[in-house]
Amino acid sequence: QVQLVESGGGSVQTGGSLRLSCAASGRSFDSFLMGWFRQASGEEREFVAVIGWNSGSAGYDESVKGRFTISRDYAKNTVYLQMDRLKPWDTAVYYCAAQDARTYSGGEYDYWGQGTQVTVSS
Repeated sequence: QVQLVESGGGSVQTGGSLRLSCAASGRSFDSFLMGWFRQASGEEREFVAVIGWNSGSAGYDESVKGRFTISRDYAKNTVYLQMDRLKPWDTAVYYCAAQDARTYSGGEYDYWGQGTQVTVSS
């Protein structure tokens, strides 16, 4: 059974930094896409960043490009999201998600964590 457990959320001021972690367990994540998504209050969930577990290739939403960095640690089976120069509109619940790239054709990822709150104050 796949488990994704996020941690590292919190409250910071504008311009601050946070690092989110996603501990993944329950299976091999070879060939998986590991993504971060976020959902602000009253808004739809949106894509933030993705990394290929094997390739390490990363992609970002334009709104976070140059400020956020996604990475993964094989030994710890963990995916990270380093968030720098945070802005109030980054405030949201951040979710880690996983999807087998071999079966993915778009839409929702198959596996999700419970989310962690990030609050950025001005």
